[in-house]
Amino acid sequence: MREAESFKEQGNAYYAKKDYNEAYNYYTKAIDTCPNNASYYGNRAATLMMLGRFREALGDAQQSVRLDDSFVRGHLREGKCHLSLGNAMAASRCFQRVLELDHKNTQAQQELKNASTVLEYEKIAEVDFEKRDFRKVVFCMDRALEFAPACHRFKILKAECLALLGRYPEAQSVASDILRMDSTNADALYVRGLCLYYEDCIEKAVQFFIQALRMAPDHEKACLACRNAKALKAKKEDGNKAFKEGNYKLAYELYTEALGIDPNNIKTNAKLYCNRGTVNSKLRKLEEAIDDCTNAVKLDETYIKAYLRRAQCYMDTEQYEDAVRDYEKVYQTEKTKEHKQLLKNAQVELKKSKRKDYYKILGVDKNASEDEIKKAYRKRALMHHPDRHSGASAEVQKEEEKKFKEVGEAFTILSDPKKKARYDSGQDLEEDGLNMGDFDANNIFKAFFGGPGGFSFEGRWKCPSISFEMYVNHLTGQLSLPEEMCCLRRVFDFST
Repeated sequence: MREAESFKEQGNAYYAKKDYNEAYNYYTKAIDTCPNNASYYGNRAATLMMLGRFREALGDAQQSVRLDDSFVRGHLREGKCHLSLGNAMAASRCFQRVLELDHKNTQAQQELKNASTVLEYEKIAEVDFEKRDFRKVVFCMDRALEFAPACHRFKILKAECLALLGRYPEAQSVASDILRMDSTNADALYVRGLCLYYEDCIEKAVQFFIQALRMAPDHEKACLACRNAKALKAKKEDGNKAFKEGNYKLAYELYTEALGIDPNNIKTNAKLYCNRGTVNSKLRKLEEAIDDCTNAVKLDETYIKAYLRRAQCYMDTEQYEDAVRDYEKVYQTEKTKEHKQLLKNAQVELKKSKRKDYYKILGVDKNASEDEIKKAYRKRALMHHPDRHSGASAEVQKEEEKKFKEVGEAFTILSDPKKKARYDSGQDLEEDGLNMGDFDANNIFKAFFGGPGGFSFEGRWKCPSISFEMYVNHLTGQLSLPEEMCCLRRVFDFST
């Protein structure tokens, strides 16, 4: 006993100096010398608590009260260990036992309140997790960990919620801390896998899920996550293969199925939406492609590929303002020459879109040949010529005269290679000295059809078989007449 007491006194001295490792050694010597003394176990439990080794401390504290059930400090230390490890119910029983032995013990009273607080945070977190209010769960776990700093269960729940919130580095840090202390912790392995899974590192994620299942074969979350990860990987790869083979319909179906596997996987789903948007653009379903890319950037605001794909779709649908906005976003993020050129092109198209669209006025494609432009002018000029609408109301005459002028204006620009090139490049034609306000459509019409000054198309009509308007309808494709019924060629040469 004297030797054991000597070891205990030396342990107390080192404890007072905060040299807890040496204190632990001497308390261990005291226990080895006299293993049935409750205070020796109690002192070593206190030392282990200071070293953060709460699970070992709990064992010593429990042994101390087994040896002496009236040992108040032993019950207090057992309660503190339970609380630090997150077992608030067991802690409460220990503190209640202290109060049975010493009803005025203020430390036990305070610790009992702390245990009740932890229990309350646990209940709130459980409800909020079901509601998917992960931010509130993280808040509750942070408050609970102030009283239970060694509770792996609270840390794991916090880490899982951080992962579900997309705060992957924080979640990984918490899980890694636990794995350093316990490399076989299935929950921590699951969280590490979950972070990788949500960061679209699916193959690595599957490896962690498999490790977790080796440690705990009945781990439901790891099992579900592993199944989802494998299914998602397979569907995505099948979709990519179908796309490369040009089977766009099948690729669309596979990407759609993949999107239904796990709505929580934000990064992977953003890529799937973008991929499906690419498929829709290939199928010329441009509005659907825009919607898919919009969903992609909603999930991942930094996803440059989705912005580029959507911008191209906006260009293809002539929504140039939206295209400029997307290209500006891309260029602000990645200032490359390619992105700068794409933005410049969109800005030019936007500027061009605010002018008259001469191609649309003539009803021709932007790549129309010279002959196609001439044919289109002949058709539209005849369709809107004022003589054709002389019997219409004043309002209709005014509208047709306006269209007739626009057709002549369009032909003037598109039939001249130099003017057409300046127009196509987005240059302002008026800045180049082309004042379209002084333009005379009748002069263009007369020059094209070879008519004399003071030209009146209907006034020179010589065909007894059909009316002038019927023939115009024939030329513009609105009416089909046999060629032998027409003697207009005797008056005009329409070969040009």
